[in-house]
Amino acid sequence: MKKNTRIGLALILAATVVTALALTQGNRPAGTSGACCPALASLSAFSNLALTNAPTAPPQTNALPKLVDLGAGKCIPCKMMAPILEQMKKDYAGTLDVEFIDVWKNPDAGKQYQIEVIPTQIFYDATGKELFRHIGFYAKADILAKWKELGVDLKSGK
Repeated sequence: MKKNTRIGLALILAATVVTALALTQGNRPAGTSGACCPALASLSAFSNLALTNAPTAPPQTNALPKLVDLGAGKCIPCKMMAPILEQMKKDYAGTLDVEFIDVWKNPDAGKQYQIEVIPTQIFYDATGKELFRHIGFYAKADILAKWKELGVDLKSGK
C-alpha cells in the first residue's frame, strides 16, 4: 500500500475514533480542558454537575428558553451539530431561541461563556439562568430529552 494511502486511512480512522468518543462521552462540566475535539476532555470523571456560578445568557427580549451552541465552522463535531441546530431553529421558532456562536471568529465569546472545549451547548431558561451544559456532539433527540428533563415543554411549530 502506498504511503499516502496509509496516511489517509490513518487520518480517517482517527477522525472516526474522535467522532465515536464525542458521541459516547456524555456530559462534562464547564472548565474541563481540551481543544477542539471533546475527546480530549474525556479524562474528566465528573458528569451532570449543577452549575452554581455559571454566567447568565445575555438578556432576551422575547423571554424564551435558549440553546447556545459554541463551536467553530471547521470543527468536525461542530459541523455535525450545524444541521441539527438549523432544524431546531425552524421547528421551534417562537418557543425556543437557538444560537450558534463561532468562537474561532469571536474568541471573546469563549471567554464570556467560560468554555474551553468545543462544541459546547448551554441550556438557558426564559429568564437567562443557565440550566445545563453539554460538551461535544449532542443529537437532536438527546437535546429534546434534556429540555424535557429540565421541565421545559417545547411544542413544535410544525
